[in-house]
Amino acid sequence: MEEISHTIKSYILNEFLPGEDPTLLTESTPLVTGGILDSLATLKLVMFLNEHYKIEIETHEIVPENLNNLPKITQLVQSKL
Repeated sequence: MEEISHTIKSYILNEFLPGEDPTLLTESTPLVTGGILDSLATLKLVMFLNEHYKIEIETHEIVPENLNNLPKITQLVQSKL
C-alpha cells in the first residue's frame, strides 16, 4: 500500500504541482476541495490510475469522497486490485 501511495504522490507532484516542495503534499492535503485537482486534472489522474494499475474506476466513483487526499485515492486503487 505504501508503494501505491508513493506512486500516486509522485504523479500528482510531477503533473499538477511541478516545482513545489514535495513535503507540502501530505496525506491530509485536500486535493479536490483545495483546488489542486480540477475536473480536467481529476480525469487525468483517473486515466493514469486505470492505465498504471490496470483497473477500472467507474464514473460514479470519481467523486471528492474517493479522490480528495492521498489515503482515499490509495484506498480506492487498493480496492480495485
